[in-house]
Amino acid sequence: MQYLERDCFALYIDFVQRQQLPGARTVAMPRKIEEIKDFLLTARRKDAKSVKIKKNKDNVKFKVRCSRYLYTLVITDKEKAEKLKQSLPPGLAVKELK
Repeated sequence: MQYLERDCFALYIDFVQRQQLPGARTVAMPRKIEEIKDFLLTARRKDAKSVKIKKNKDNVKFKVRCSRYLYTLVITDKEKAEKLKQSLPPGLAVKELK
């Protein structure tokens, strides 16, 4: 009985995931960028809208919103993070989060 319930639940989840509702969009996961240079190139793209900077105890996260994806860069060095913040494109909206 226990296996039957689990199989039915798995089939239900599979059915729900395959449903395509009209006008529904699939949610894309953020893309992780490893290099600072790649992040700066992404931030300079024409479709880049804004940058959010999230400062944590151990790291600083930079998140640039483009038309399709949210790109993230995680930096553990505070000095590099400050330099990157100053080298962001001037026309880009920058928001600092706590």
